[in-house]
Amino acid sequence: MRDYLEFEKPIREIEEKIEKLSAATTTGKSSSQDEIRKLRTKLAKVEHELYQNLTPWQRTQLARHPQRPSTLDYINDLSRGFLEFHGDRTFGDDRAIVGGFARFNDRTVMIIGHQKGKTLKERMQRNFGMPNPEGYRKALRLMRMAEKFKRPIITLIDTPGAYPGIGAEERGQAEAIARNLFVMSRLTVPIISVVIGEGGSGGALALGVSDRVLMLEHSVYSVISPEGCAAILWDNPAKIPDAAAALKMTAPDLLELGVIDNIIPEPLGGAHREPKVISDRVGKALTEQLFELTDLSTEQLLAQRDQKYRKMGAVSGLASLTT
Repeated sequence: MRDYLEFEKPIREIEEKIEKLSAATTTGKSSSQDEIRKLRTKLAKVEHELYQNLTPWQRTQLARHPQRPSTLDYINDLSRGFLEFHGDRTFGDDRAIVGGFARFNDRTVMIIGHQKGKTLKERMQRNFGMPNPEGYRKALRLMRMAEKFKRPIITLIDTPGAYPGIGAEERGQAEAIARNLFVMSRLTVPIISVVIGEGGSGGALALGVSDRVLMLEHSVYSVISPEGCAAILWDNPAKIPDAAAALKMTAPDLLELGVIDNIIPEPLGGAHREPKVISDRVGKALTEQLFELTDLSTEQLLAQRDQKYRKMGAVSGLASLTT
């Protein structure tokens, strides 16, 4: 059963009319095939106009869609022989992050990603995709293992952010994130990240210091959620759409700013509408990036990664301002 978002109400109404007319036709009741065709034509037009003109807040809602493909969905679709590892060897196992070796295009890679869960029960077990420090330390352990065996790393980002609970802070949440940033910047194997849903704050960046950062078309990637931004700046929930626009959190904005390297187009209506199609597109994009990165020497790889992040936020034209 399809879940409709608030802004998809016009689509829901048309589809419900089509379903009723189709049901009447199959049960022998009088119905107009012409009316059904007209509604289907109208539906296609409404969908095209709606999804081609999404606001940043509407994209955020799509990025959070409960039926959106998850990390484990992509792992199952794109790889084989996935061997999941558990635990950080310090405190415990965090189910908000999954990771392990797998075969991708006849190459062994390390895949690590956030996992939100599908049902309410699973979401609670996965802490709604919000990792504790042990989750980031598990990810770091796996990344170092990949470096030891000279295997490329693929990370799939989909989290509202790191878990802000008291226990997480007591166990060193900030240090765990910072340690990942530090180590990832120096790993000697290729790293590719894909923002498959919601990339929130340091909780996302802890898996995102990569040689290539890709984003699905309707994913978002930001320093704070629109809700949090609206609460801090305006203390007004009505400002959430304005905050989403101001944050420049959409894929086109981030590509223009140089924060990401490529956008992976989604099927009309979002990744959840055609999971197989989006899996194929993600797989193709990963293949292309791996092909480019594995041809580089370690020195070239590290130099390019260093320059990639040094360019972010650079301001030009300072000399003219001081003269």
